[in-house]
This record gives sequence, C-alpha cells and structure tokens, in this order.
Amino acid sequence: MVLELDQVSKIYRVGTFGSKELHAVSDVSFSVCKGKVVALIGESGSGKSTIGRMILRLINISSGQIKFLGEDIVDYKGPALKEYYRQVQGVFQDPFCSYNPIFKADRVFQNVRHAFFPDVSDKIWTDKIDQALTAVGLNPVHVLGKYPHQLSGGQLQRFLIARALLLDIQFLVADEIISMLDASTRIDVLNLLADLKESGLAILFITHDLSLANYISEQALILYRGCIAEIGQTESIFETPLHPYTRMLMASVPRLDSKWSAGSVELKSKQLPLNQGCVYYGRCESAMPMCARERPPLYRVAEDHHVACFLYKDR
Repeated sequence: MVLELDQVSKIYRVGTFGSKELHAVSDVSFSVCKGKVVALIGESGSGKSTIGRMILRLINISSGQIKFLGEDIVDYKGPALKEYYRQVQGVFQDPFCSYNPIFKADRVFQNVRHAFFPDVSDKIWTDKIDQALTAVGLNPVHVLGKYPHQLSGGQLQRFLIARALLLDIQFLVADEIISMLDASTRIDVLNLLADLKESGLAILFITHDLSLANYISEQALILYRGCIAEIGQTESIFETPLHPYTRMLMASVPRLDSKWSAGSVELKSKQLPLNQGCVYYGRCESAMPMCARERPPLYRVAEDHHVACFLYKDR
C-alpha cells in the first residue's frame, strides 16, 4: 500500500464569524497501491481537488488519517515534510498557473535542484533533466531555455511531470491534468501516465470525465458532495453502475450509436443538510423515508464493489 486515507474529512468555517460549517469532504476512505491508478470521479464542487490538496499537505485535514507507506503524514513538518515531497508530487489542471511568465520554464527544474539536489554537479544534473524530459516525450533541445508563452499547454504539463520524475516519486496526484489540452495531446499524456504506472508509480487521477477514468484506471471512486457514493473496480462500476448518482452520470455520456436525448432531474422541495441523511436525497428518484434520516454506509455488493445506498442494504 503506497497511500491510504482513513475516514478523512475537511470542514471549513464559513458565514459571519465562522458560525456555520461547510463539509467539503466527509469520512472518505480508500487506498492506492504501487503501479495502480485510482480515478476520483465527480462533478464540480464534489470535493475531488480538496482530497488531492489534503494528500499534498497544501491544506490541513479536519479529521481522519492519511498514511504514506504506513506512516501518518498529517503532522509532518520540516525535514519530514521535505522528504515526503521528494516522494509525493502533484500536477494540476492549468499548467500556465505553475509558471512565472517572466522566468524561463525550466526554472521549475532549478527550484528542484536548489531544494533537493544542491550538491549534484552540473553534468549529472543536466543528464538527469535530459532523461526526465525524454521520458515524457520532450526533446530537451526544443524546450529548454523557452519562456512559458513559447510552449504549448501540453508541453508545459509534461514539464511538470518531468519535474516530478526528477525526484523519483512513488505517488502522483494528477488533478484534471488534461482537461485544458487538445484531443491529440490528451492521449499522449494519458499514455505517458500509463507508462509511469507500468514502472510502479501509484497515481490518483482526479477527473470529471468518465471516458478518461475508464481508459486509465483500475479502480474508480464516485464522489458526491464530499461523500463516496460508489467505489470498486473500474470495469465493474462502468458495466454495472448501482448508485442512482452513478447511473445518472453514465446516462449523461453521449453515445455514437443512439440519439442523445436531454434529461432532467427534479429536485425535491427541501435539500437535506450535509450532516443529515443521504447526500443524494434531494436528487434521487428512489429516495425512501429512511434516506432523509440516516446516511447510508458503504454496502459490499461484490468482491471489490461497494455502494452507499439503502437499496442494496439486504445484499
């Protein structure tokens, strides 16, 4: 097990003088093994990026545990946190936001050298950069020494992945990393992630695109309003979606073999608070009275397939 989340929650204080609570993530548990990709799927505002940022220690968790190689990383500071970042890195949605436009793009490599490899000779460092760039399909001659505006989004995104490879990482948080790329570049980056997976890298692939998740991951986790709706093997979830939210997501994907008919979901008159009942109650056509009172646990419906829905309580 490379990374494990156990009952992780994130609560923000909002409103006047922090009088109210916003439950961004509620009791999320899952794990990622070496050489595997776990897809974190959900609509905007579901808490996907919040989970990624908590793993990267960019924001603190409110409760629960995050373990890397069996050790709780929540209280890491100083040298321990620096060593953690040597093995865990993230790449985010907008590559242009990761660069200062007044500096050349390869400054991101200089920052890595200054922080982690201050004693490495120029020759060895140049060789490491060339190897990392080649591994992500970039020609060092064509991209080094260029400013961010002189490179495409795909090239900048590969730059960031190469930066992570310089550290010989074991875990990568890939947060919507291809949503801003064109179609031809998307498949290149996906294939790059697949190659990295084959080399043993564990990857959390955060996305709202079902087709990408189905292409790249072995396990899928469906997130809704900060809670896990369904989790299991990607093939099982895509072939047999069980949770009403998962089925709605699958039905929303356009098909080439049939006309895409628009659908609508009628919201109930009252949306339940996040800490009361099922989080999907306000949109669920199959909601029962107990759904308004209790939050369903994850019921095991197959060997590696769990769903948070009372419809499967007796299974």
